[in-house]
Amino acid sequence: MITLEQARRLRRAGVLWVPGPGDRFIVPNREMDDDVFVVSDMTVEVHDYPGGKVIGFNGTTEWALDSIEQREVVWLPRENQLRELLADRFVRLEAVPDGYAVVLAADGDEHTFTGPDAEQAYAEALLALLTP
Repeated sequence: MITLEQARRLRRAGVLWVPGPGDRFIVPNREMDDDVFVVSDMTVEVHDYPGGKVIGFNGTTEWALDSIEQREVVWLPRENQLRELLADRFVRLEAVPDGYAVVLAADGDEHTFTGPDAEQAYAEALLALLTP
């Protein structure tokens, strides 16, 4: 799974999130940075309101949070979502001694980005494409 810092960097770089079932997110700055939530039709739903999207918790959580605005949570994209964002620049994923490497094609060359797991390697590759 990508780190909270990588997720924040992706957001700052302009990666947009349209919440859907199975998406993971964190509610930061509320003493829950280590808790990962998953959008589900049964427990965590996304509601469209005129002021924006709101993520609602449907009575299964023990703490006093009924809903939260989407802009207040941080999306943790999955491996397949990160790969889709890389689009045709993605060449391959390979195992390396310390984890994984994602190889991208850009300007006629191949560029390699590594991480301790595949998702973190994908995130680093995407960040390299999106940030100067």
